[in-house]
Amino acid sequence: MTLAFSVELVATIAVVVAIAGAVNGVAGFGFAVVGTMVLAATLDPATAVTFMIIPMFAVNLALVGDLTREELRTCGTRFAPLLVAALIGTILGMALLDRLPEAPLRILLGFVSLGFVATNQHAVPLPSLPVVSEREFADTPLVMAVIGVVSGVLFGATNVGVQLVAFVRSFDLSHGLFVGVVALVFVGINGLRVGAAGALGLYPDLGLVLASVAAAVPAVAGVAVGKRLRERVSERLRRGVVLGLLTIIGVRLILGGAGIA
Repeated sequence: MTLAFSVELVATIAVVVAIAGAVNGVAGFGFAVVGTMVLAATLDPATAVTFMIIPMFAVNLALVGDLTREELRTCGTRFAPLLVAALIGTILGMALLDRLPEAPLRILLGFVSLGFVATNQHAVPLPSLPVVSEREFADTPLVMAVIGVVSGVLFGATNVGVQLVAFVRSFDLSHGLFVGVVALVFVGINGLRVGAAGALGLYPDLGLVLASVAAAVPAVAGVAVGKRLRERVSERLRRGVVLGLLTIIGVRLILGGAGIA
């Protein structure tokens, strides 16, 4: 899809990625989900997924800077099987992205958005999923590889990596180290995705690439603003705003893909 970059569209994209960045800065998650889902309600869903790759790379690159050199070396070695497997799965997911028609993809993104809400809300307790509970077991290359491939496929097709985030969270890292490790994983994945998107023909023209690069600026700025607001907003309020927004977006995507709205 070739986009006609009108003033209104440019302004809309800038506002969306800035708000998504602020959400990530305040809540600690949600940039890719909010940005992709909002844009997918306006643009062709495959274009929205591809467009967000470079801003996602920029945001996570900024967060990786919080890790020390020693933490980078140690975590890079420890989580290498997860990263490599996620890279492979992501390429598979991106290949699927180019083959899915718009309506089913819009419905898929809608269900992914609602699934994200369901797994992150605290109002209704959900039955525990069969996740890794023993840290020694989670730390094995085989488990990391399986989690990485499956999560990578979903991430490559939808930009949603909550399953990777949940897996890293199971290691009981400090908050700062957790954020840094998650950013490290996504920097590697999204760095590869930029080249893979070009090789797979997901960027229809140079204009979309340049617009995606430009969108990284308000995205990173939004994260910085969100970090400043984090202490002023209660966790309950920020979680409610994020999940409420994603619920509305998810419903709109499903109805739109089904031809109802």
